[in-house]
Amino acid sequence: MNRRDFMKAAGAMGAAAPLANGARLPIKKAVLVTMLPKEMSYKDRFQLAKDVGFEAVECQTTDGAAEESEIRKASEQTGFRIHSVMNMAHWKYPLSSSDPSVVATSIAGMKTSLRNAAAWGADTVLLVPAVVNEHTGYGEAWKRSQEQIRKLIPTAEQSKVIIALEEVWNKFLLSPLEFARYVDEFKSPWVKAYFDVGNVVLYGYPQDWIRTLGPRIAKLHLKDFQFKPDPVTKKSVADWVPLREGQIDWKAIHAALGEVGFHGTATVELPGGDQSYLKEVSRRVDLIMEGA
Repeated sequence: MNRRDFMKAAGAMGAAAPLANGARLPIKKAVLVTMLPKEMSYKDRFQLAKDVGFEAVECQTTDGAAEESEIRKASEQTGFRIHSVMNMAHWKYPLSSSDPSVVATSIAGMKTSLRNAAAWGADTVLLVPAVVNEHTGYGEAWKRSQEQIRKLIPTAEQSKVIIALEEVWNKFLLSPLEFARYVDEFKSPWVKAYFDVGNVVLYGYPQDWIRTLGPRIAKLHLKDFQFKPDPVTKKSVADWVPLREGQIDWKAIHAALGEVGFHGTATVELPGGDQSYLKEVSRRVDLIMEGA
């Protein structure tokens, strides 16, 4: 796909007609590679995920050439697509750091992730853009991270891989308007949003974020969230729960995704398990996509 075709496809996605209420969303179901049994070969893991109903997998940054090749062959042999790569260096080595050596390590990790994506046929690399902490202020995180991401755009364009920025509990990008502005300031089709439905529940409503971000969303992460009373202190504590068992309004999510015309891939981000567990997770994703 050349740049003109890419822009045309991106525009078509943004202009997609809203779905009728109750219609199944045209979204592919994916699973994190870490949810699949580690004792299996990659080929067997991918086949298992395919057998229980998933259509794609999100893998992690892989440094070794041999393992990269094994993963590619497993995908080819099973016909199971690797749609995205989760970059692994951004937490310990954030792009927003004031330490040049930390930033250099982070950039190197992203370049490896982009190389993995190109080798595996994935079209996206997930990146946590910055971390705000006692050493890095909000404005510094914004400026430093954008400066470094801009340096990565030529590599992303050459590889035909989107850099998809995720909002996480990093005290950064705390509103949908801010997230949209941050993405827009790159003025590049190769930088978009990787929206995590569960990560914003503490301070917002996922359906609102979806409507605001709209065509900026390249991919989705799915998980559910609930406040539960601590058995000892009796105070309310935050906890991740199985899909459709938390406080997320999945019907509202379904409606918002239909309104913005999203038809990409949604990856489940949950603990791993065996075949029966994964089959149940797949079934619950189906219910979400159907607006049940």
